[in-house]
Amino acid sequence: MARRVVMISGARGNTCSGVALAADLILTAAHCAVPKTALLVRDIAPARAGSAYAVRAVLVHPNYDPKSYARSRATADVALLQLATPLADTKPTRIGGRVPAPGERFTIAGAGATASGNGAGLGTTRAANLVTVGQPSTLQFRLADAAGRAGALAGLGACEGDSGGPVLDVSGNEPIMVGIISWSTGPSLSAGCGGLTGVTPLARYRAWIVKAAGELGVTLLP
Repeated sequence: MARRVVMISGARGNTCSGVALAADLILTAAHCAVPKTALLVRDIAPARAGSAYAVRAVLVHPNYDPKSYARSRATADVALLQLATPLADTKPTRIGGRVPAPGERFTIAGAGATASGNGAGLGTTRAANLVTVGQPSTLQFRLADAAGRAGALAGLGACEGDSGGPVLDVSGNEPIMVGIISWSTGPSLSAGCGGLTGVTPLARYRAWIVKAAGELGVTLLP
């Protein structure tokens, strides 16, 4: 997993995660790439931890609405970052094009904190296995720890700094990315982590990602 996930530092001191679609192309959440200035990608694989990569180009989905995101409404929270130099050794990730079913299991990954509010653990790739709760759609779906009563109790989940990380179907020979992490809550919709993990599905946005990557001269895995 560490060969797929990177850490992104923003102009406002914010930290996010991203996933490599190619050696020089990172997919992340749009709210992690706005504003587009002073973005820096850090390789966090153990053998190369700390290596920093400048961002040459940023493409934010044209339908992303920061006001909708600020109001916790579903929006096109998707962006691409092209690196000035390619990652030294990465494993590109394939993008899927389907909407998950309720109760389906997925693996999330990110470089975020282990607890809300203190930044502990930032910069280390971690993964968790979660289940889909509620009614998934092409706009948004939610994940929760299977032992946490659909987010009512504290459990595993995304935390601060995990936004932009991948949501992966690992049931086949190779992981397929079906979404990216967009937000998280504490138990019972409280602030913090350990409740729900909100996901922007890629089914609706896959065509744009492929087209935008092509405009940057990058061919993605089929």
